[in-house]
Amino acid sequence: MASLYFKGIEKVAPDDILMHINFYEAMAFAEWKGMRLPTEFEWEIASSHLTWGQRWEWTNSAYLPYPRFKKASGAIGEYNGKFMVNQMVLRGASIATSPNHSRRSYRNFFHAQEQWQFTGIRLVK
Repeated sequence: MASLYFKGIEKVAPDDILMHINFYEAMAFAEWKGMRLPTEFEWEIASSHLTWGQRWEWTNSAYLPYPRFKKASGAIGEYNGKFMVNQMVLRGASIATSPNHSRRSYRNFFHAQEQWQFTGIRLVK
């Protein structure tokens, strides 16, 4: 399936899945369409009714601990705490994702300005 995405330079196909975009491009596209990005919680609730797994999907959620998260007694800090600054949450998976990370509950995160491979969007009205 990955070979579908690596065929060299091709004409833009307007009906293809939007991919390889950063968070700001995702937000601008959503605004242009008169829509918005879902929060990560909206995405997770809706995901059981969605077809996902072709690309990671940007959400409008900053990468922070879950609400009411408490670190374990004696722990120095939250394991991912070092990543919880200036990053946005992606949900889903992509064709390049390890099977162990391809589940609805997995949270991925990247800096908003970076264009990572297989990142895209799902819009909400």
